[in-house]
This record gives sequence, C-alpha cells and structure tokens, in this order.
Amino acid sequence: MSTVALKDVTKVWPDGTMAVDRVSLEVRDGEFMVLLGPSGCGKSTVLRMIAGLEDPTQGEILLNGEPVLDLPPRDRSIAMVFQDFALYPHMSVADNIGFPLKLSGVEPGPRQERIGAVAGALGIGEVLGRRPSQLSGGQRQRVAMGRAMVRRPGIFLMDEPLSNLDSGLRAELRAEITSMTRELGVTTMYVTHDQAEALTMADRVAIMRRGILQDLGTPTEVYRRPATLYVAAFLGSPRMNLLEAQVYVHLDRYVALNFGEQTLYLPWSDPRSRAVARYHGERIVVGVRAEALTPVTPETPGAVLHGRIRYLEHHGHESLAYLDVGATAIVVDEIAGATPGRQPGSGALKKLVQRLSRPAAEAAPEPGGQVSLLNDPGRHHRKPAELSVRLAPYPAVSHGHPLSVAVQMDSVHFFDERGDRIDVGWR
Repeated sequence: MSTVALKDVTKVWPDGTMAVDRVSLEVRDGEFMVLLGPSGCGKSTVLRMIAGLEDPTQGEILLNGEPVLDLPPRDRSIAMVFQDFALYPHMSVADNIGFPLKLSGVEPGPRQERIGAVAGALGIGEVLGRRPSQLSGGQRQRVAMGRAMVRRPGIFLMDEPLSNLDSGLRAELRAEITSMTRELGVTTMYVTHDQAEALTMADRVAIMRRGILQDLGTPTEVYRRPATLYVAAFLGSPRMNLLEAQVYVHLDRYVALNFGEQTLYLPWSDPRSRAVARYHGERIVVGVRAEALTPVTPETPGAVLHGRIRYLEHHGHESLAYLDVGATAIVVDEIAGATPGRQPGSGALKKLVQRLSRPAAEAAPEPGGQVSLLNDPGRHHRKPAELSVRLAPYPAVSHGHPLSVAVQMDSVHFFDERGDRIDVGWR
C-alpha cells in the first residue's frame, strides 16, 4: 500500500514569499492524482516537498501513514520524473534506465532483465544502445519514465513531464502514462498546467492558485460543481460566462436574478433557491457554461436571454458566438482576493467585497420587467459581458445579428462576493 497525506503544509521562501499556504491533501493507494494550476501556484513545490527535495516551513507529510520529514529522499520509495528529462548525456539509454538499480547494488544479470522489461513496455527496446542526444523528445521522455519505473517505487511523482513535447506526442504519451500506472497500480501524483491533461488523466484533480488549494474532486465534480469562482473560470473551453447579478426574492414564488437589462428566474421549487435567497438585495456572480445555452426563437417562453452577436469564431466542428445581452462580466484574473476561507478584511479581497457590495434597488422585478444596475465605469473589474454560445459550424448569422438563447437553469452556478460557491451543500 502507498498513500500520501499532507497536513497543513506551508512553504515560505527566504524572501518571505508564500509558495504553499496550509495545503491539506490525501492521495489514496493506487490513485492518479493531478495537481493543476498556472505557473507559480505552488504545485511543483508540493511535489518537491513530498520527494524530500524541499523542506516545508510548517505542517506534516505522511507516506503510508508514517511521518517522513526526517527521511532523506532515497529512503522514501519515491521515483520522480522531471520536465527536462534529466538524463545523463554520456550514458546509453540502458545505462540511464538501469542507473538507480546500479546504485542500489542490483547484480548485472537481474538488472539487465528489468531494464529490458521496462524498455519493452515503453517501446524503446531498440534504442537501448543509443545516447540521449540521438533520441527524439518522446523517446527521451520514455527513458526518463523508464528510469523511474525500473526502481518499482511505491509512488510516482511527475512534474510536467510532457510540457516540452508537441501536441500529438503529448496526447499519445498521456494515454501511455495513465495505462501503465494503472496496470502497475502505482500511486501517482502528476503536476500540470494543462486542464486537458488533468481532466483526461486524473482519478481526482487538486486545483491550486497562489499556493492555496482551491478545489479537490473527480474531473466531473470539479467541472460540474466548481467550489470557487477561480475554478469555474479556469476549467472549460470556452471559459464559463461569469455575470454580475442582483438578487430579489419573492417568497414561495421565485428568486429573480437581474443582469441589468434582463432577468432570469430561479423557481422556488429549485433546491438551490433558499441558498441564493439569503443574498436578497445583494450582488452575486452567476456562472453559465456555453453548453447550458441553446439558441431559440425570441418568442420561446421560460429562461431566455436576448442579445446581439458581437463576433463569431469558427472552429471547424462548431462556431462560437459572443453575445451582448446587456449584462456585466466578472473578470476573474483581476479578482486577486477571490480565494476560499479568507475573511473580507484582507487586502484585495476587501476591495472585491466593496466593489460587489453596492446599494440595492428598492423594488424587485416582476417577470417581464427590468431593473438597471448602477453604472460605474471606474470599476476596472467590470466590463460588458460577451456571452459565449455554441452554434453549428458556419451558421447563417453574423456580427450584429439578434440571437436569443434558452438558459438551462439547473446548470447555472452561483458564487458570493468572496468567490466561494453559494449552494455548496446542494447535490
């Protein structure tokens, strides 16, 4: 059995920079866990602390339930694959793969057998006599993986191993890595900034931002029910539409979500309506993915938004229309403080709360009515929303055309001014 547990692990660099901030995480035996996030979010630092290449400032790291902070890297039964391959240029492929076994004192006979078995599984058996400089990028990556596998470790740590390869080869090696690690039953932690890798390879995904763990769950869970505004915007292509809305409650009838020029209505029968109703008279963030929007005729009843096409993108298999519906967008990249568990008194988060906490209008709109938001052009985090909608390839519409879209209300997401999910307890 090979498990990994981090308990309130923090890493502060000597200059005071917080690299990892109180991260707690458990990786199950045989699980393929992906750490996902942008460059500089602390995911590689987490991996290096588990491997013993960095010491945490605070917190505990447990392998198989035992503390390991006092153990050197060689005693942790861990193999690590790096982004830059880290092969010895003067050694042959066979010697590179077998080097860990040589250090461990394995006899030449058994060593060659294990080298041959690993090389055959990775499809590099015919290049064992070559040097790394004579190999392609994909072959060098396979050699690096073979050197990790030949040790038969309890845990694989992979730090963006495919980022230096072209897209076609990345897709091929993604499938190979996941199939091999699952066949071997080895617990794996894989670091990447590529959401496609994370969502296709992982059993579970841990999403990080600025050293803080934002969300944790299966690929389906974090995509369909993101815990924070940041995760909602980070996952998916095109990005989730994030709109500022003001909440008005009509008890036992509906919750009105006013977007400035138009209003959507959350039925009181919806289990989430009670959670959203707590924000009566306040502004929240409403998230809608492109797949939850369906083009309809303007006369279609129900949850429908009307607008005009700002521009179109053609992608061959589909087109994306960006629709002006008179709403205000929330730009997550500028919401520096939208992180879970932080109080509104801190820095940029306090500014965000102040921005979104504006006086509410007196009356709630009835169906068909409109209430305009107060305009404040100085608020740099606000901009006119461009609602992304999926259309058929090369549709018979163009810039300036009117378009109405039905909103699948059970697929709408709600976030508070801190960036935390509002209906977090609902399933």
